[in-house]
Amino acid sequence: MKKTHYYKIIFFFLVFSFTGVHNYQNISRGLASKTSLQCRESLATFLRSAEYTHKRDSSFHQRPRLLRILNHLKDLNKPKEKIAYYFLQLEKQFKKVKNSSRYSERLKKFLHQKYIIASDQVPESYFDRQRTIMRNQGHGDVPITDAMREEAITVLQIDQKDSLDEWLDYFFTDDADVYPTWLKMWSFEEMLKLGNFNSEAGKFAKRTADTVAPYAELNREAYGIVIDAISKKSNGERIDDLTNDHLKELLNSGASFGKLYGEVLKELKNIKQGGLSETQGVWVKYKQGSNASELAQSLKGKATGWCTAGESTAQSQLNQGDFYVFYTKDQVGNNTNPRLAIRMEGQIIGEIRGVASDQNLDEVIAKTSILDNKLSEFGDEGKRYQENSNDMRVLTDIADKHQQNIDLSVDELKFLYEIDKKITGFGYSKDPRIGEIVSTRNIRKDLVQITGFKESEISITKEEALSGGIKYHYGNLDIVTLYTDEKMILPEIVNGNIYFNSLSSAENLTLPKVINGDLHLGALKRAKGLVLPKNIGGYLHLGWLESPKDLILPEVLEGSLNLGSLKNAKGLKLPRNIPGHLILGSLTNTKGLVFPDDVYGDLILSNLKKIGVLTLPARVGGTVDLTSLISGNYLKLPEVSEEDISLWSLKRIDNLIV
Repeated sequence: MKKTHYYKIIFFFLVFSFTGVHNYQNISRGLASKTSLQCRESLATFLRSAEYTHKRDSSFHQRPRLLRILNHLKDLNKPKEKIAYYFLQLEKQFKKVKNSSRYSERLKKFLHQKYIIASDQVPESYFDRQRTIMRNQGHGDVPITDAMREEAITVLQIDQKDSLDEWLDYFFTDDADVYPTWLKMWSFEEMLKLGNFNSEAGKFAKRTADTVAPYAELNREAYGIVIDAISKKSNGERIDDLTNDHLKELLNSGASFGKLYGEVLKELKNIKQGGLSETQGVWVKYKQGSNASELAQSLKGKATGWCTAGESTAQSQLNQGDFYVFYTKDQVGNNTNPRLAIRMEGQIIGEIRGVASDQNLDEVIAKTSILDNKLSEFGDEGKRYQENSNDMRVLTDIADKHQQNIDLSVDELKFLYEIDKKITGFGYSKDPRIGEIVSTRNIRKDLVQITGFKESEISITKEEALSGGIKYHYGNLDIVTLYTDEKMILPEIVNGNIYFNSLSSAENLTLPKVINGDLHLGALKRAKGLVLPKNIGGYLHLGWLESPKDLILPEVLEGSLNLGSLKNAKGLKLPRNIPGHLILGSLTNTKGLVFPDDVYGDLILSNLKKIGVLTLPARVGGTVDLTSLISGNYLKLPEVSEEDISLWSLKRIDNLIV
């Protein structure tokens, strides 16, 4: 990987790929036209950060790209003033990207292309390790075929992509708004240099161009502690609240982000070894608008994984609503161990978090009624979370039975394998216990009990699924290569995601009758011969489809719908509800299109320039992207938009209904 300065790639892409050179020049000229006093007032809040950066890198203000950006501002002479103005521009551009899903997706794509390992970079030593593993498992000397190699590389690339997106998605959340953009960009660029983590030593290996491991895991608590401390130091504030003397030494010596982050991760791991058997405790309410110091201090060093351990984040969250924490007793009997958190946004529950992996509820707390009893105080708002709490309790009972080798009932097996519904918890991702339990069971035997099919009619590998005669497949199907002149027989039911990475025609394709997951047909350009199931239990990706002709969408869709290349909507019938994003980014007119009643994610209509009559869904849960819309006769906006509506180009609307 090329060694670059922490802002160079990101800032270049933000400015020149998103706003364009022309727009950037307009921005620059507009700011340059201000008086010197106004300019200096705008830069004032960035000066301390710039001074801190200059101390770390005395030549930063002389970098060619920064000089080109500042060449029109003759009144900025001091290095820290030049850097401060640079940070100001970075802040402005980052906000534009954050508020547009289209721009943020472009940024992700750019970073994926640059930082995800290329196929020809995967070292042969990786495949040597795979051969050794298979030999140790009793399979003998198995040759690695081209197909196996291609599939293995695809998995590596997906893992790296997901680990990168975890950081980017967090940076685009409101929680991360409390951190300056320059710090987020610095920490991200530094994170790109990190390889595998040694949790005992608290150190990261150096990442190289042929590193196959995913990028460093994002621990929001550790990140919050590190960035909060650096932010304070750059502002000249004291860091006496840090109890880790080694971390203080690292901060004072100007250590890299990797060393700071690794030190905090090691400390949190050591703290988290005990203290989870206790259930006696108290709920503490931190009122909206109150000082965040007490809340943040009560969480620091407690290995919760919550970003609220950073004082800046805690203050931002308390500005939005009350914050409840359940503390259990420590070794001396004081209620100091945080185990549960309920964060409010006004009168709405923003999130509920535990202290297990990915902020799920730990097994001990999940067995109790502590959370349920508290949720009952929130009326209807609390009832929404009762199902999550019940799922965690059932999963914990199943985990106990599994550990004791007690047979599971058919209903418990259906729950574990998520046959009728997804298991919902309180973490940012799926509860890891599900995979841990399933991986040690006889999956085929369990599925026979659940489905009533014969073992010969059930598949759990791709080779089995494509062999013919299969009625039920458990797991994802990643069809890397598919030749359209071959007839493919898929299982009748697939409980998982299906990926067709290179399918350009559906004329010889017979899809399953039931797909309980995502369906990716990203390379399909026309719908002729495509027969979709009536119900898809996840995301439907038809991002390259050029025309709605012959397209009959599912009646029920449980995820996002990507029709990003459609330029017209003639004859297109959308589902009544879209539980995720609705992406129609290339649509140039909406004549005859009836929108769903509800879109729970973003609504992307970024290429519409002129409209006649446009009635948007009644409810949109994310951003409404109408960034290219210039004029129209009639526009009815959603009754509820939880984020914002982008109308940057709008000049005239005869009738605007809000």
